[in-house]
Amino acid sequence: MNAIIVDDNKIARVTIKQLATQVSDLEVSGEFDNALDARNYLLKYPADLLLLDIEMPGMSGLELSRNLGNKHPLIIFTTSKREYAVEAFELNVVDYLVKPVKPARFIQAVDRVRTIFNSRKEEVSIQGDEFIFIRDSNVVRKLRLDDILFVEAMGDYVKIYTENKFYAIHTSMRILEDRLPSGVFIRIHRSYLIAVGKMDYIQEGSVIIRGKPLPIGDAYRAVLNKRMNVL
Repeated sequence: MNAIIVDDNKIARVTIKQLATQVSDLEVSGEFDNALDARNYLLKYPADLLLLDIEMPGMSGLELSRNLGNKHPLIIFTTSKREYAVEAFELNVVDYLVKPVKPARFIQAVDRVRTIFNSRKEEVSIQGDEFIFIRDSNVVRKLRLDDILFVEAMGDYVKIYTENKFYAIHTSMRILEDRLPSGVFIRIHRSYLIAVGKMDYIQEGSVIIRGKPLPIGDAYRAVLNKRMNVL
């Protein structure tokens, strides 16, 4: 796994890098002292993991995590402040480490990243642009992308809804979002991902699909409006 470190404090960057070098399958491919430079880098050179501070001049770590598009890396926040934890986890980050970061706690966080990283290959995979393969109980099932209406996050599971039923699979919304084609699906809420072509209409802050209202999160509203070319 390759990671980049983003922190405006040089000593903090050195400390995190030293911790990262103790993990055999983790390589630091970049370091940045501000979020904007990190974002520009990630748009060209995708990373698997982002070790990200929160309070930085200019763009904060929270703002960066919201502006990486669909193909964003897994994120571990490393910060001296505890008060951002709730907001951070609403962004589906993997972990939240409070400085000074203890080695054992860092390894625990990276272990969580590794589990998610490996499950991308084991739980969900895409064949071309037509099908998704999901592990449904003890069966690996082929599901047509065109049959998917929307996806709902439910703790450690996600529910994939079709016209007639839903499938509950043990994976995260972030993993599924990374695997589904961004030209077909869009995130509208931390708990909902929809097939754009299945939308009936938008009303009172909700997307309606087959009569079911799905809430639009404030953090996703502008992206959805731009995608729909809403004036």
